[in-house]
Amino acid sequence: MIVLGLTGSIGMGKSTTANMFRERNILVYDADAAVHELYEAGGAAVGPLSERFPEAHKNGGIDRAILRDLVVGKPEAMSDLEAIVHPLVGQTQLAFRQSALEAKALFVVLDIPLLYETGGDQRCDYVAVVTAPASVQRERVLSRGAMDEAEFETILAKQMSDADKRAKADFVISTAFGLSFTESHVEAIIALMTELATETP
Repeated sequence: MIVLGLTGSIGMGKSTTANMFRERNILVYDADAAVHELYEAGGAAVGPLSERFPEAHKNGGIDRAILRDLVVGKPEAMSDLEAIVHPLVGQTQLAFRQSALEAKALFVVLDIPLLYETGGDQRCDYVAVVTAPASVQRERVLSRGAMDEAEFETILAKQMSDADKRAKADFVISTAFGLSFTESHVEAIIALMTELATETP
């Protein structure tokens, strides 16, 4: 089974691209969704996070906005958060891989925003980076109204630059020229991965 990592900076269109793989019956692991489940009532992260960050415990789960305020700009708190959450996310990814193996999937996609930043690319056979011009990225993010320019810049500062990601990637998928253009790249990658997986003994 071939593992394709899918990553890209905020506002690049990674989630839309990941859905294109799903629509073509490719199994996709969603790291963000895994974290959401861990934070929801009954999630595995609720207990340990509530002990470390009691203010973030709301309605039986973890309030992500409050948690973000508690850790942003505080290296020690951020380290504590990562020490709790990263191993739990890792377990969900291992469970996904095992399920895919049992389903005899030829290849799967790991949709992970901070793939390179966390060293996750070392556990992938290939990596595809979703990209768009910086001006397009900025317009997309700010037009959502979910964050201001300062918050956007803070997030960018924590991520590897788009240029560095593209330089490290096996595949680069542009979302700057419309959905059909992006879909053609996705379909080409699916065809190649399927071919390579079929040839692998």
